[in-house]
Amino acid sequence: MISKLAKTAAFAAGLMLFSPVAAQEREQDLSNPDSAFVDTTRKGNWQSVVEPTERGHLIGNPRADVQLIEFVSYTCGHCANFAIEGEPALDLVLLMPGKMTLEVRPVIRNALDLTVSLLAACGNPAKFKERHRAYMTTQATWLDKARNAPASQQAIWGRGDRNARLNAAQALDLDDVLVNRGQSIAEVNACLMDDKAAQALIDNARADHAEFQVPGTPSFALDGALLERVHSWDALYAVLSERFRTGNSGGNAAN
Repeated sequence: MISKLAKTAAFAAGLMLFSPVAAQEREQDLSNPDSAFVDTTRKGNWQSVVEPTERGHLIGNPRADVQLIEFVSYTCGHCANFAIEGEPALDLVLLMPGKMTLEVRPVIRNALDLTVSLLAACGNPAKFKERHRAYMTTQATWLDKARNAPASQQAIWGRGDRNARLNAAQALDLDDVLVNRGQSIAEVNACLMDDKAAQALIDNARADHAEFQVPGTPSFALDGALLERVHSWDALYAVLSERFRTGNSGGNAAN
């Protein structure tokens, strides 16, 4: 089996080999200071640019020609695997140079999804990616604790109301994830008690299901079209490799 590091390296090499920009570079004499080659690509870390959207958070160059939507549930084990295996590779190869955007949209499957989705969106939108990955990378710990909680406590969390969300966050140490990153407990609790934000998450998830017929999580839409039978990093890797290899990305709008 190919290692994650080797796969990422192959992904990057493949994009460089077949990209129009790489072809242009080969045609120019870079050793000549008077060469017609002029690199006008904006030099920046687009993977660190995060903006809120109507239904989620957009990561990357908002002018990129390729848009990927990731539909995720915070209680979905396969989603956590994708966040760990796939998202860093996307950061390095496609988001950082501004070739693609990634919009993360939460799918609300249960009350814990609602609680964690509120926490992931709590605070400065620019820090969303850090919060998102913090909950995904620690999912095994807090979700195992939730599964082993008394049935009576699980029933409380299942109500999904503000008190239930506060109870779940405290019992599973979900609030500590943000407090340990510098947010105040008052701010965290305010996010958990925000019924308007909670309802918006539910409504947005329903709207995504109506628009895309999301079959499960994780799922992905590329340039507005749902990718069928693509629910893992391996499957998405194949789709994106082919997309950029064939030069159908429309170029790079990173400047």
